[in-house]
Amino acid sequence: MTLFQPLIASFKFSLPSLKLAWKTAPPLVLLVFVLTIFSAMLPVVVAYVGKALIDAVVDKNVELSVTFVLIEGVLVVVMNGVNKGYSSTQQLLGVKLGYHVNTIILEKAVTLDLQQFENPDIYDQLVKARRNASSRPASMLNDSLNVVKHTITFLSYIGVLATYSAWMVVGLMVAAIPGTVSEMKFSNMGFRLRNWRSQDNRKLNYLEVVLSNDEHAKEVKILGVSDVLLSRYKSLASRFYKEDKTLAVKKSLWGYVLAQLSTASFYGCYIVLVSSAAIGTISLGLLTFYLAAFRQGQMAFQNTLISLGSMYENNLYMSNLFDFLSIETSKSIPVPACPHVHFQEKGIRFEKVGFHYRDKSQWALRDISMFVPAGEKLALVGHNGAGKSTFIKLVCRLYIPTEGTIYLDGINVQEWEYASLTKRLGIVFQDFNRYQFSVRENVGLGNMARMNDEACLHKAMKNGGAAELLNTLTRGLDTQLGRWFDDGEELSGGQWQKIALSRGFMRENADILILDEPTAALDAQAEQDVFERFTHLTKGKTSIVISHRFPTVRMADRILVIEKGRIVEQGSHTDLLGQKGVYAHLFKLQAKGYE
Repeated sequence: MTLFQPLIASFKFSLPSLKLAWKTAPPLVLLVFVLTIFSAMLPVVVAYVGKALIDAVVDKNVELSVTFVLIEGVLVVVMNGVNKGYSSTQQLLGVKLGYHVNTIILEKAVTLDLQQFENPDIYDQLVKARRNASSRPASMLNDSLNVVKHTITFLSYIGVLATYSAWMVVGLMVAAIPGTVSEMKFSNMGFRLRNWRSQDNRKLNYLEVVLSNDEHAKEVKILGVSDVLLSRYKSLASRFYKEDKTLAVKKSLWGYVLAQLSTASFYGCYIVLVSSAAIGTISLGLLTFYLAAFRQGQMAFQNTLISLGSMYENNLYMSNLFDFLSIETSKSIPVPACPHVHFQEKGIRFEKVGFHYRDKSQWALRDISMFVPAGEKLALVGHNGAGKSTFIKLVCRLYIPTEGTIYLDGINVQEWEYASLTKRLGIVFQDFNRYQFSVRENVGLGNMARMNDEACLHKAMKNGGAAELLNTLTRGLDTQLGRWFDDGEELSGGQWQKIALSRGFMRENADILILDEPTAALDAQAEQDVFERFTHLTKGKTSIVISHRFPTVRMADRILVIEKGRIVEQGSHTDLLGQKGVYAHLFKLQAKGYE
């Protein structure tokens, strides 16, 4: 058993892949399997009828000859129908399986934590899984069916040839093995080459996006960097081509040399069979039948080995899919049925919370201990990179603290059922999404249940400052936004920002509202209007705001000043000015800009 363990290990994903196909479309899998059996057996039957036909002709039996011609014609018609049905069913199954695998990859992707998306290794796994998602599972199924098909055909011909010479059977099998081993070796080399350059491949794809995407076009043209970026693309593509060319040439040369073993074995047996027919040991019909059996049997055996080699290659690529699907996420960790209440309170509590990013020794936040009571309006102030956005992502459970614990209403945030947690949050990020959807969808995504509630949509757009914008769009709420699809209308940065704010205001039932500097593209008056509405809408609710504009910040009940990942000051606007510390210094610097 030890001898076969490496071979068995090479095909460890074959059964899971077949189970995946069965789960996708059981009727199609069953149908294609039945058609596989028929398509494997019919060629042998046709060959035998051909042998009988030739013998009838040699015996000058006209009636029997015509009968065998008609039988062969019917069999060929049936065989063509089976082959057409097999091909069509295989194609349909491949398409459905491709969509299904893409779906389960996306289902897995949406469970990944933000930290995992930001992890290059895990992101590589996602890209590698998606790269072959639509083709490899279908290829695995097709190869498995081909192994069954060609094995049945091969065994049928083996039975025929064994009646003449067992040595022919041995020669047929041995001659095909070296080429198959070579094929599997080069498949392994190709897989390792493509996996090894996975990150460089993502760089190539990224350069394509930068050079061809509307979001990058303006800056690329103004900076005049298109030639530099195109040169990088060409350099990477040229390197990939040279690597692929070297592998392809070696694979072809070895494949050609080793294929001659099969050719030599066929013609060796050809000589023996022709000699036997010439001296009358076998009939002309048997000569034809044995030659067909040897040629077709050899091809069937070679095809069986080729399919096994292809299965081996597909197993290598399927490992990427199943490795990705096996990644653990925080959402896959069971949530306690009865979360433990640590504090009898309403609000957000940080207990000695620290966080640092992967492979970074410097802490983004450290030793944060504080309590935000329900209904408080909190503002975060600090230089870029101080840790403000990280604070927000920890509250939303997009990040998991490296140390310490965060509590919501006295319960560890990690113990909250995730959907229940997110329903309580209304948030607009600085780097908000610009969905290439209609206005209705762009705003309605904030509360899917009320996407078709026009009164709710109009109210949210009014609160987000987008009411006037709606009046300028050709189809109102049903206007397609962006330039990616037909009839799309592009918006300015400030207009997109108002759409994002409106999306945030759709969450009327959320009791924790967060604005992570979402008004950077708005003018001072528009921002002031947004925050006045925000202040009015958040009465009785907890709100957290990040902003660099102090007229906005001063509306908060409490202000946290974060520097180098730590809270260095906190209090009201008046209190902090009186402390004459970091906040007072930043306030005076901004005030000078308005003088």
